[in-house]
Amino acid sequence: MNCHDEANEDDYHSHEHGHGHSHDGHDHSHDEEADTGQADSLFDKVLVDQAWCLNESEPESIKLVFKPWHRRLDTTQLVSSDSDAELLVYVPFNGMVKLKSIFLWGGVGDEAPQSVRVFANRDDLDFDNVGDVQPTQEWTLARGARAPVEYPVRSAKFSSVRSLTLHLPRSFADEETMELYFLSFRGEWLPLTADPIISIYELTPNAADHKTPASELAGHHTIS
Repeated sequence: MNCHDEANEDDYHSHEHGHGHSHDGHDHSHDEEADTGQADSLFDKVLVDQAWCLNESEPESIKLVFKPWHRRLDTTQLVSSDSDAELLVYVPFNGMVKLKSIFLWGGVGDEAPQSVRVFANRDDLDFDNVGDVQPTQEWTLARGARAPVEYPVRSAKFSSVRSLTLHLPRSFADEETMELYFLSFRGEWLPLTADPIISIYELTPNAADHKTPASELAGHHTIS
């Protein structure tokens, strides 16, 4: 399974619940696995109330997929597509984010997304124009994953993120339905600072606007 841009298995890490498995030849414990998605988690930095999704079958159901890590395998809450197997998801943050990776899971079935195109800081996209815009990064997703998969991003392209837009153009079945159970992010977060106070200084003073008592007297002559 390869990512669209960087076709090698290092681009994502599947956290499946089998035994005796490894990544790149290095065994790891389930305790390590359980902690992976919590390190640098941006779970509480997503403005869930302001998130939206186009073509969801149930209004505002996209809000159900932003789950804490311990509920990542919960399949009772999800967003599914309406008229065809395509979703467009907008995710705003409550600060400035340096994104490290995206966790995404659509279940083990072929209703899971087949690919994702991610755009940083674009709140103007819809189905009419998203296909004409170059994504910041895109991936072919893991098929049949039994748990959320982590997709590391190119950090230089996601260093100052206020929002993300995710275009999921098709499912593996390429039929009428797409399902998404879990969406999460890892990275560094900084609070937004207030706009700086801008002071405008007079570069070339006008003498007429800066009279002193002495200069005013110099312009008057008395005859005794």
